[in-house]
Amino acid sequence: MSYESEWRARFGEDGEPAPDLPDLPWLRQVLLRRTHRRYAARPVPEKLMRLLLGAAFSASSKSDFQQASVIWVRDRARRDRLAALVPDMPWIGNAPEFLVFCGDARRLERIGEMRRHVNENGTLEGFFNASIDAALALQTFILAAETAGLGCCPISVIRNHATAVAAILSVPDKVFPIAGLCVGYPAASGHVSMRLPLDATLHIDRYDDRLLAEAVDAYDRRRDERYSLPREQQRSPERFGYVPFYGWSEDKARQATQPEGQDFPVFLRRRGFALD
Repeated sequence: MSYESEWRARFGEDGEPAPDLPDLPWLRQVLLRRTHRRYAARPVPEKLMRLLLGAAFSASSKSDFQQASVIWVRDRARRDRLAALVPDMPWIGNAPEFLVFCGDARRLERIGEMRRHVNENGTLEGFFNASIDAALALQTFILAAETAGLGCCPISVIRNHATAVAAILSVPDKVFPIAGLCVGYPAASGHVSMRLPLDATLHIDRYDDRLLAEAVDAYDRRRDERYSLPREQQRSPERFGYVPFYGWSEDKARQATQPEGQDFPVFLRRRGFALD
């Protein structure tokens, strides 16, 4: 069974014919997955949310430490306060459900205290492990939700407001937000966001990016053919000017010159992470 149409939708190029592969509908769904920011008024059943959260916490976990936590924001006042932090993303307040996925290095320390085996989990390793556990749980929830007909939109920008988010959600030391997640039944089909080709992201036996420029240039052209960024969306023209061809790589290179999350290390250190 071939996945050529799904591959073309995701990467904008023909994949290698593979007629001998089994037809796996879930793989087709993943290749065609998309982010949703507009939601129907239809509520998400609580039992379904709990089932999906159970699936999320079934994700792999470093050493079975299970250092992910989720805050399900159901109180309207708290949700409104979170939405006010990012007014240009109204879907934070409008989505039927909103979750905040957190790395939780606190729980392992508390378990150590309970069993009288004290451990210090505020190291870089502790932060790293908790971050990965939370990210795995987040992605697993998204894939499970899409299988159930829901749409999701991760909100990483809440890390730019980590101190305010922690105050709104009563987040204690050694716990930190990874991303918010809007959840609901989609009101529109959305579009498949084209990804970089495997020529740029897959390395065999050793890291080799000698052909990166060619791969990215070709990707820029394919992506522009599908959805071209208009002149008014060129970032920071007062700094970089306007260019005749404004592809994905130009857009992201400009965006990366304005880094986000610069206060996050300060937040983490204030919350008990030594990060060494």
